[in-house]
Amino acid sequence: MIIKYILLFITLTTYTFAQEVVHSSLSAYAESKTYSNSKQKEDGAIYGVGADIHLGDAGYKLAYEEGGANTTPNIGKDLEIQKVFFKLEYKFDKHFSANLNYISVLSDNIAETDGGYVGGGGITYRFDKKLSLNFTQYFSVYDKFDIFQSDLRVDYKTKIDKVKVKFSSVTKYIYIEDGNLSSNFTRNADKNYFTTAIEAHAHYKSYHLGATAYFGKRAFAVMQDGFKLQHHAMEFDRTYAIGAGKTFHNFIFRLQYIYQRVTEMPLQNKNVEVSTLRFITNYKF
Repeated sequence: MIIKYILLFITLTTYTFAQEVVHSSLSAYAESKTYSNSKQKEDGAIYGVGADIHLGDAGYKLAYEEGGANTTPNIGKDLEIQKVFFKLEYKFDKHFSANLNYISVLSDNIAETDGGYVGGGGITYRFDKKLSLNFTQYFSVYDKFDIFQSDLRVDYKTKIDKVKVKFSSVTKYIYIEDGNLSSNFTRNADKNYFTTAIEAHAHYKSYHLGATAYFGKRAFAVMQDGFKLQHHAMEFDRTYAIGAGKTFHNFIFRLQYIYQRVTEMPLQNKNVEVSTLRFITNYKF
């Protein structure tokens, strides 16, 4: 039912601002996941829709996703989840902008993070057209524990011959607030996590190519600038991603492959491999 309201909101927003927006888009994505060596999950799928609306100096980005996973007998029932993501960004001048983020776990039928939410706020400083820096602070509130996450992101844009290139570094510090780590989800977790990533994206004519690598462990992390949330008891120590895409008129089609190695913390089951194939399409207007 909720997906109908999300689609209605996107449609009304698009209609209302159609004569005024610049560089806005609608999006849809689908993910297929495969788990190896897991004692909890076998495979799964995620589907999402979203909108990125720009009006004057303000930008509004939202997404709704739902899906789940087929689980093993250790859990006894298949996973079903629903989440919403929202981000507001306002540009004060050519150097400063601020962002507010919100995420809600609307439904999770097997996890104690069901009904949790994330709030966040940050500021971006653009030194010039090439170099920018963003700091965003997130706080995740769940029934039995809380998470504080600090993100520092640096972006550098350049051009090599006819190829536009963007290099990024991402640093995340995660702190778990749960007394003696007594929750079933946090009992085998570290109190603090520190992880870094490097990203690269190249754009040549209508073609796109990107890659990402994460170093260091993390758990319960907010990812992708506030549009992914890892709220299950899984500790990640490897993440590699590569993707390619092409623009056709107002449409962009992208295909991504993501490899992750995790530990299922409640069972202390290590070396679980998660392979994700993601298809994304955007319509620009």
